[in-house]
Amino acid sequence: MGTLLRLFSTPPVATTCQIISSPTLSFHFPRAANDNNTPSRTSTHRRIHQSCKYGNFLDLKPESQSDELLDFDLSLFNPSDRSRFDVIIIGAGPAGIRLAEQVSCHGIKVCCVDPSPLSMWPNNYGVWVDEFVSLGLEDCLDKTWSMTGVCIDDHRTKYLDRPYGRVSRKKLKTKLMESCVSNGVKFHKAKVWKVNHDEFESSIICDDGNEIKASLIVDASGFRSTFIEYDKSRNHGYQIAHGILAEVESHPFDLDKMILMDWRDSHLGNEPYLRSNNSKTPTFLYAMPFDSNLVFLEETSLVSRPVLSYTEVKKRMVARLRHMGIRVKRVIEEEKCLIPMGGPLPRIPQSVMAIGGNSGIVHPSTGYMVARTMSLAPILAGAIVDCLGSTRMIRGRPLHHRVWNELWPLERRCIREFYSFGMETLLKLDLNGTRRFFDAFFDLSPYYWQGFLSSRLSLSELGMLSLSLFGHASSSSKLDIVTKCPVPLVKMMGHLALETL
Repeated sequence: MGTLLRLFSTPPVATTCQIISSPTLSFHFPRAANDNNTPSRTSTHRRIHQSCKYGNFLDLKPESQSDELLDFDLSLFNPSDRSRFDVIIIGAGPAGIRLAEQVSCHGIKVCCVDPSPLSMWPNNYGVWVDEFVSLGLEDCLDKTWSMTGVCIDDHRTKYLDRPYGRVSRKKLKTKLMESCVSNGVKFHKAKVWKVNHDEFESSIICDDGNEIKASLIVDASGFRSTFIEYDKSRNHGYQIAHGILAEVESHPFDLDKMILMDWRDSHLGNEPYLRSNNSKTPTFLYAMPFDSNLVFLEETSLVSRPVLSYTEVKKRMVARLRHMGIRVKRVIEEEKCLIPMGGPLPRIPQSVMAIGGNSGIVHPSTGYMVARTMSLAPILAGAIVDCLGSTRMIRGRPLHHRVWNELWPLERRCIREFYSFGMETLLKLDLNGTRRFFDAFFDLSPYYWQGFLSSRLSLSELGMLSLSLFGHASSSSKLDIVTKCPVPLVKMMGHLALETL
């Protein structure tokens, strides 16, 4: 769901979560022609015919052009003018461009370095509509759904009365880039090879041989960056997903509802090996129906350690779509997603600042990041402007200390420990345990489950959420909590103690 990177507003209704039986989400599929274990010639022919009819969507080649570029006249860095910048931002993804936009609007001189700054972002981003509304980015959504569905099993579906939307990558990047261009941000088309630091100045060396200097380097280049340092073992959990934007003959989804999670496993009834593995490390379907023939489908492992095999995820998706009777005619876009979750924060402070996937702001329990990045970038920008835009010109170690602690103050670090505790708990749950957890989770007051997903609850509120969750849990789920939570809980308490020392 990292893809799912996905957040909110509570409409004025009596409740925001219903358990209902939905004809659209309770699918019915043809059974075998006979009830014994020996297939008849007719049933064998039916299965062969069905296999040919629905085929394997993995055989279809995605049609989207990965080299699509935005049409912009960028102000490019000129190596001959020897100009010096206040901030260099490595990476032109959502985090980098958002921060460049926010910092540059205060007159700070910014250079953004990326091999292809006008390239379209590859991933699909889903968000709760009210989060983008609060950020003034609602015009960057290309589709919204009035409700979301969570399928616990074949008999229980919860509807959440909270609008959800898909981000238009083109609209969002265009809006941010327009601000960057009008604010005078310079762009340099190159890859950064090395970062150097002096007492009050840093510099980057690019693969084209150019050196660019600034008071602060911010790395927004993603998880694989080598410029951010850690002083603890990086024991991440991993969210992995395979998604397609597809033209289909038909699909069974309501057009006014998106499917946030479908935990059913009936599609694996004839796949004993896949079903056994899914029972231990479950995956769910995430679906955005656009019209009766166009839908985004994604099979997702919420979190696993070690990471679930990508081949396994694709096999489960093939089985699910075939069972649902969804025939894919064209694959318009394909998405391969791997998101490290949880683990330690980068060393705080250090000479290179980070924002985005390498800064620890990915929600450790859900994988959500985009809306949070959009909301945290102005906070980080404020700290940068206070230091570099002041007459005192705070630079060097005081600058690094200020910006890192603005992104990760003590309270936010402690809250992240709680979310990491949530991730560690989810890692211990099998399919049935996961179902029971989300059954109880979405029975909570909307204030709690929405606040948890958006990282906006205080530490004391997270404690109240835990008590409420235990109260709503079934007997089996309470047993899961009692038997599987103590070790992650002890680890969390230890980390919290260290943070507060």
